[in-house]
Amino acid sequence: MEASTARERVDGYLERSGLARQNPRVVPLTGDASDRKYFRVLIPDAPSIVLSLYANPFDVRTLPFVNVATLLAKMPVPIPAVLGHAEDLGVIALEDLGDVTLQAHLGAASPTEHAALYRQAVALIAMMQRRGAELASSEYLPYGIAFDVEKLTWELDFFTKHFLEAYRGVTLTPDQRDAVRDEFAVLVRELAAEPRVLCHRDYHSRNLMLHESQLYIIDFQDARMGPDTYDLVSLLRDSYVDLPDQTVQELIAYFLALKGLTGTEPEFHERFDLMALQRNLKALGTFGYQTTARRNPVYIQYIPRTLKYVRDNLANQPRFERMRDLLATHVEEFR
Repeated sequence: MEASTARERVDGYLERSGLARQNPRVVPLTGDASDRKYFRVLIPDAPSIVLSLYANPFDVRTLPFVNVATLLAKMPVPIPAVLGHAEDLGVIALEDLGDVTLQAHLGAASPTEHAALYRQAVALIAMMQRRGAELASSEYLPYGIAFDVEKLTWELDFFTKHFLEAYRGVTLTPDQRDAVRDEFAVLVRELAAEPRVLCHRDYHSRNLMLHESQLYIIDFQDARMGPDTYDLVSLLRDSYVDLPDQTVQELIAYFLALKGLTGTEPEFHERFDLMALQRNLKALGTFGYQTTARRNPVYIQYIPRTLKYVRDNLANQPRFERMRDLLATHVEEFR
């Protein structure tokens, strides 16, 4: 999507919606890892809005973002309101939540504020899981897709292709590739067999916006069913933020208390670490892909932290010693 074409589509939406008559100012925003583009529309004497531009026209009735937004609004959990759309232009108009992500705010937050925000974030996960079970319906896309064997395997193959091979330049023989896949298959089977709850799928500090002292959830269009550890791992083993281990343990205990599962910590911790291993291997694949295929170097800075998460998980799970040895043969940081 060329910038000129994107701006023409923005202008088309503003004309069609009547906003052009108010002489708005349009400001491009930094995008995410997707192919969407974002623009803030500053309107005199009125709240600003954000326009999300998709690569192609869409049918709003089947657009995942709108479908999942409808589900989340019924819970309710705080998400940006959908204010309008133009299907042929590929434009969704959204409530403007500002620019402060949880990640960005943490540097300025006091320890008390920091703790309160993370408890709020954890409480939202518990809410999505509880209300997600109550609202389950084939009307909503997330209930028809899951972190099943196929999806989890695809994500680990993505790691092999885009992190090991493309980013680190590893050349795997067919036997080496099969050996790595066999180890991943053990991990995948265990995770895919767990009972499933509604998962945001990318619930971390860059997808939580702080707006009027409330956390809002964004980038939820890929929600699906998966283990109850998934979103908590995304938040607490976040590639973008360092959390002290004591804080992680306290927040896990808080989550279990919210769910009425106090006393299940040892079993939950074991499953949490298992999920963290898969999730962070997948994150390394994403960072490798963004760096090599998308020529976007911004994610390189987050690779060392993510490597550490994987290394720590492998060290703490003796049954994956062979996986560690196989990976460390090609990338020493895994040892």
